[in-house]
Amino acid sequence: MKPINSIEDAKPLSKLSLTDRFLPVWIISAMALGLLLGKVFPKLNDALTAVQIEGTSLPIALGLFLMMYPVLAKVRYEEMGQLRADKKLLASSLILNWIIGPALMFGLAWVFLADEPEFRTGLIVIGLARCIAMVLIWNDLACGSREAAALLVAINSIFQVGAYALLGTFYLRILPDWLGWDAFDVAFSTGEITKAVLIFLGIPLVAGYLTRKFGVKRKGLAWYEEKFIPRIGPYALYGLLFTIVLMFSLQGQAIVDSPSVVVQIAVPLLIYFFVMWGISYAFGKQLGLKYDKATTLAFTAAGNNFELAIAVSIGVWGLASGQALVGVIGPLIEVPALVGLVYVSLWLRKRY
Repeated sequence: MKPINSIEDAKPLSKLSLTDRFLPVWIISAMALGLLLGKVFPKLNDALTAVQIEGTSLPIALGLFLMMYPVLAKVRYEEMGQLRADKKLLASSLILNWIIGPALMFGLAWVFLADEPEFRTGLIVIGLARCIAMVLIWNDLACGSREAAALLVAINSIFQVGAYALLGTFYLRILPDWLGWDAFDVAFSTGEITKAVLIFLGIPLVAGYLTRKFGVKRKGLAWYEEKFIPRIGPYALYGLLFTIVLMFSLQGQAIVDSPSVVVQIAVPLLIYFFVMWGISYAFGKQLGLKYDKATTLAFTAAGNNFELAIAVSIGVWGLASGQALVGVIGPLIEVPALVGLVYVSLWLRKRY
């Protein structure tokens, strides 16, 4: 993707690939197909659970791996050491991603979904999953720093393996208990979350790292990023759509019967995206960051890793859980919201 050379020429939607531009359409189509399959094959669930990996059906596990691997093979791990030269950016990103972001989503989840424990938990799980995929596209469209985005994505990828389960336990059990809020209707264990993260993030992370390391070593960086990555990139979407089809074959009827569910989930997500982006952008500007890095800081903090959230929700609570449903609805809301924020960024660039 070529950089945008001027504000006047910036047309974010036209810069997106056909696949990315119509992502909400593909997601809705996958939902519809899943609903149809559920009607036609009512015993599909038995077939899906015939072979399992740690409680997750083999077809679903393969779909989740496909979602994560191409994204993690794209991360520039070799550049992580360069963050030492920009400690201000690194510190800001860590604070926004791992303190402010999860806390904001926790608050929104309890405000809007206090009486819906599964949806509330699903929203919190999303808040803990920091963006490592689409953020690179939004950042590029908004003329952010590609180098900074790649480095922050690498840091978030590594950090999530160690921090996700601990933060999940804190926000799902410890903090509600401190505040005197009833969260005991959400069944989980720290071990379950840790296992899900290690399987569905750890394995593709190692695979992605080794693929990049040996691919670049044998074929060179130009071949790897210009030939190999574009070839495997679409499989992340294929994995997401495959998982959505199977999920909706089991629980899509619940949305058809109660369409208000989508609105319930969409409202706090929209608030999160815009508030988190605004806080992060203002934070970067206050620190004296230039436009490109302030924009990168904002998008890497505002986006979320829905692939990981879906994987953890399925691994811990099951394919037909409300938590997994929230993860599926998430990208449907995120894509138009962040495209809108790209336009906001480009408008602000004129006045920066």
